[in-house]
Amino acid sequence: MITTNFIDNAKVMSKGQVTIPKDVRDILGINSGDRVTFIVENGTVRIVNTAVYAMELFQKNMSGEAKSAGLENEEDIENLVKEVRTE
Repeated sequence: MITTNFIDNAKVMSKGQVTIPKDVRDILGINSGDRVTFIVENGTVRIVNTAVYAMELFQKNMSGEAKSAGLENEEDIENLVKEVRTE
């Protein structure tokens, strides 16, 4: 089993390219053709799976929106869907 806490390294090539180690790709769920996001904070870089990062940002930004729109339960949501569908 691969631990999620470890240190690995990679060599930077002449064009600035780095191969992300397989263990890191596995943990981040990164496959060939996927995109990664580099987040630079206070001189430290985090590499994250772009799709996962985008979903986390979306969820964070949407947190509490249903309640502020008056959607307290499933019935409220069903009523809103019916209302929108009749428009």
